[in-house]
Amino acid sequence: MDDRIELSEFLKSRRARLRPEDVGLRDYGRARRVAGLRREELARLAGVSIAHYTRLEQGKGDSVSDEILGAVGAALRLDTDELTYLHRVARRPQPCAGAGDPSEVPLGFRHLLASFVTTPALVIGRHTQIVGWNQLAVVVFGDFPALAENRRTLSHLLFTEPSARLLHRTGWERAAREHVGHLRVLLGRHRGDAGLAAHIGDMRELSADFARIWAEHPVARLRSRTYVLHHPVVGELTLHRELITLPDEPSCCGLDLYAAEPGSATEQALKELGSL
Repeated sequence: MDDRIELSEFLKSRRARLRPEDVGLRDYGRARRVAGLRREELARLAGVSIAHYTRLEQGKGDSVSDEILGAVGAALRLDTDELTYLHRVARRPQPCAGAGDPSEVPLGFRHLLASFVTTPALVIGRHTQIVGWNQLAVVVFGDFPALAENRRTLSHLLFTEPSARLLHRTGWERAAREHVGHLRVLLGRHRGDAGLAAHIGDMRELSADFARIWAEHPVARLRSRTYVLHHPVVGELTLHRELITLPDEPSCCGLDLYAAEPGSATEQALKELGSL
């Protein structure tokens, strides 16, 4: 994955989503040859020269100061996640800490997973690999342990397994977009990680939906989310998702938990599933 192309396409995508009237510029009704703002309009809003901005949009960000990146980000109306991504992808990649071998989950983690008796729980690797899980996660999300190890990822589960679409129904597009947005956050955070870049490349080849959403350049760190799932046995489940980062485990992205509101019908349904 070429960092210069990624920076260039990201900036173009954000420039294309802004119209002159969005940023207080007059539009005289003339036909515009580009979607959104022109380069010179964006440069003027950011207070930088057109030559400076053009170099940046060509993917040449090494010599650009943090102040200029901040000004461009403000002109593009980037949110916090997008601005962080811009700063990361504009810089020369630093040596990436090795991800290690995530195939062996530490014993303490396995005990922790088993302790969540009414909460589906997963340990997720840096490339979205599902490297650890409890039995309730299998009952809720399907028999992902039966998948080949190189396809046992959240990406494959969401984009290539028909059961995931049935589980999410009308919420699938939102879940898919959030997943791709988080992958781009990981790409910025772990620049130079060949395994992560290869995973993204594989998914773009494997899934037309993944490729479509990736081309739109969503960037959003996964935070607390609520999903309504439609389980074939117990029906509707409302689950509150929390991704807990594990900074001392370089091989892992985090602990992925799906909790039900105490006393709710979903909690009772999860108890029923756990007893199966």
